[in-house]
Amino acid sequence: MTFNFTVSPSFPNERISDWYIFNTWLQRALSLPIHLELYDSFGAQRAAIAEGKVDIIYANPFDASLLVREKGFRAIARPQGAPDEMVVITANESPIREIPDLQPGTRVACSEDPSVNTVGRILLEPANLDTANTVEHRRETYIQVARAILRGEADVGFLPVEAFEALSSIVRRDLRVLVTSQLQVVHHVLLIGPGLIPHAEQITELLVSMHETEKGRGILEALGARAWQAVQHEDVEFMIDIISTLTQ
Repeated sequence: MTFNFTVSPSFPNERISDWYIFNTWLQRALSLPIHLELYDSFGAQRAAIAEGKVDIIYANPFDASLLVREKGFRAIARPQGAPDEMVVITANESPIREIPDLQPGTRVACSEDPSVNTVGRILLEPANLDTANTVEHRRETYIQVARAILRGEADVGFLPVEAFEALSSIVRRDLRVLVTSQLQVVHHVLLIGPGLIPHAEQITELLVSMHETEKGRGILEALGARAWQAVQHEDVEFMIDIISTLTQ
């Protein structure tokens, strides 16, 4: 039996090859047949999940909630480091200086990432803005979100902090951060489905020791991480409760 591995579409396109390298390392280290299948949209990935075509996934926090509570997945590890946060950005030349300056009719550039978009909408609440009185412009990548701002196609945009910091210094110079989220407890996590739970301990031990070898460190650095750390069930449940509160 081959196990199917996928990754949240929110990762930068330049890391596609790095995830294939990680998958090759993982299946060799585990001596298990693991196939990496990447989807170009959250909708396509969720359809695959619904059809039972995913056995292991590096998921955004909102999809992790669905997978743990409704699909029987178990979160086993997350990258060490800062939690997932996001920013609301505008053009540096924009007269908008803070969120309350925004008015009904504001044009919002965003991706398909449900985590970023949900938090972004919450950050717009001080301006009394919601989906009913704003105009949403969806873009396929975070770079395209930034470009929409720079080209005057949108007034504000939603980006993960990591994606904003990955923009070139020239692009960041022409953008301004209006606000940064401070959730502190929200992370992408690696989850395994019911078919892999018998291997949970083996997979966890492998991941948390990955940084101890030169090859492992190189793969992690290419993915933008220093090391994996084990995830406790109660921490995942707490994160899911926070997400449930945010989406109500």
